[in-house]
Amino acid sequence: MMNLRALAVVLVLAASALFAMLNWPAFTAPTDLKLGFAEVNAPLGLIMLVLMGLVSGVFLVYIVFQQAGVILEARRYAKDLKAQRELADTAEASRFTELRNFLDGELRRIEAQGAASSREVVARLERLETQIQDKLAESTRTLSAYVGEVEDKLDRALPPPAR
Repeated sequence: MMNLRALAVVLVLAASALFAMLNWPAFTAPTDLKLGFAEVNAPLGLIMLVLMGLVSGVFLVYIVFQQAGVILEARRYAKDLKAQRELADTAEASRFTELRNFLDGELRRIEAQGAASSREVVARLERLETQIQDKLAESTRTLSAYVGEVEDKLDRALPPPAR
């Protein structure tokens, strides 16, 4: 769709062409023209029409080159943007990889601490079990000694049973 400026330019060019066609005999009528160093007999309207066409052509070429420059610059910016986006994606991926490695290391450290704590608890339980068994054995020996003493006292205090 043509924008408003392009439409205005087309309308002005169409109006100029229509004006030139309606007044063609006046445009082609020869006139004495002074060029500063010489005098020439030529159609002034036709010369002015050709000059207007040349100026319009120069402006058209200028606009085409300007638009081409803008398009090339936009492409360059798009390439730069794509490169920066890829760089940012790569940096983000490396940060995720770094975070994953950090979390793996922390998990291994926590597991090692848990395993060390488990070994320490097991060793402590074994020591406690050994101590309890020693105390039980000592209590058993003490109780046996008391029972032996009571038997001795009973044997001394009571006459031996008859058979």
